[in-house]
Amino acid sequence: MGSCPVSIAVRQLATRWHRQLPMKMKQGQPHRDTVRRHGVAPTVFRHDGFSLLELLVALFVIVLITSMVSFNFTSGGQEVELESKVRNLASVAAYALDEAQMSGVDYGLLVEERLEGAEVIYRYQWLERALDGWRVPASGKDLFEAQVMPPGISLQLELQDAPLVELSLEDEGSDIVAPQVVFYASGETTVGAIDVMRIDDGELLWRVEWDLLGRFEILRRGIPDDEDL
Repeated sequence: MGSCPVSIAVRQLATRWHRQLPMKMKQGQPHRDTVRRHGVAPTVFRHDGFSLLELLVALFVIVLITSMVSFNFTSGGQEVELESKVRNLASVAAYALDEAQMSGVDYGLLVEERLEGAEVIYRYQWLERALDGWRVPASGKDLFEAQVMPPGISLQLELQDAPLVELSLEDEGSDIVAPQVVFYASGETTVGAIDVMRIDDGELLWRVEWDLLGRFEILRRGIPDDEDL
């Protein structure tokens, strides 16, 4: 049986290509016929790995990028936390006013600064009026939970009768003092505002204002927000 024409053609093509091959390789080295024919041995590239300087530079770049990402993530997380507390203040205030009118019991907002170690911490908490004074609300404790501002953030309270209210430092073991802002059972509220500022440079981050009827307005950096309460 004769060979297939296609097989013969393939063998002829392979033989012709093999004869024209400029280099014969044996065990990874150029054949001596190739060196003698061309006069120059092919260049063999070899990579010995990265130098110590290259590794140090790469490590420095990785650390720098990681630090930048961590800083941006931390800053963004603090901004989200701060905005959440500001909006919580306005939302709970609206609820406290409704609760005061329905229950006939006055509610209050106490803004204070506390000394924790060597750092001053600002916070606000909700109170209700009792026969013997002000106390923590008996119901809705999760809703009326005290809120502590992030480190480096201060609160400045302004009232209609006293434009700048001094916030006294209170010890953790001291008795509950009367709140500065009262949500009366009659439906009226102490008119005022709270400025949320950065301690380092005094930059105004948020401003919360409310009127006699307890209508709150949230101002990002003093600019009116679309989600007024």
